[in-house]
Amino acid sequence: MNDNIFGCFLKIGFDPKLSGQDAIDLANTFRVYVWGEKGFCNTLKMLKHEDYGEDLILALFEFYVKPLPAEVQALKEVGSYRKNEKSIGIPIIVTDENFFNKSEEGRYSFLKQSVLQKLDLLAEVVKKKKLDTKMDLLKVDLQNLL
Repeated sequence: MNDNIFGCFLKIGFDPKLSGQDAIDLANTFRVYVWGEKGFCNTLKMLKHEDYGEDLILALFEFYVKPLPAEVQALKEVGSYRKNEKSIGIPIIVTDENFFNKSEEGRYSFLKQSVLQKLDLLAEVVKKKKLDTKMDLLKVDLQNLL
């Protein structure tokens, strides 16, 4: 079983103007920053869920790359806590403005800032649901890794 507290997921927005190859190229461009050699999802694997409590096993960063406005409207700031899975989804919207039009350094900075901001929202859910997750420790450990 996977013992990482964080995971990453990628979804390309449905844009009828994109050819299949364009969508693949878009995914491949973004994928390098998340799962590539310097990808931050590899860094996140150092954090194990058992170090932070028993109520949250997986916080999944869901990257929505160039979603359509309707897709954006359907997303919440942070998904609902799934008690049976002890997991929660955390959407991050990736656009030309906040990612693709930036330098490589700007792209990594966007990912880091987005993840840290979402951690604050996750902390609110943890508190509201009275989960035992040690969010202060998790945030410090994550900041030190990034």
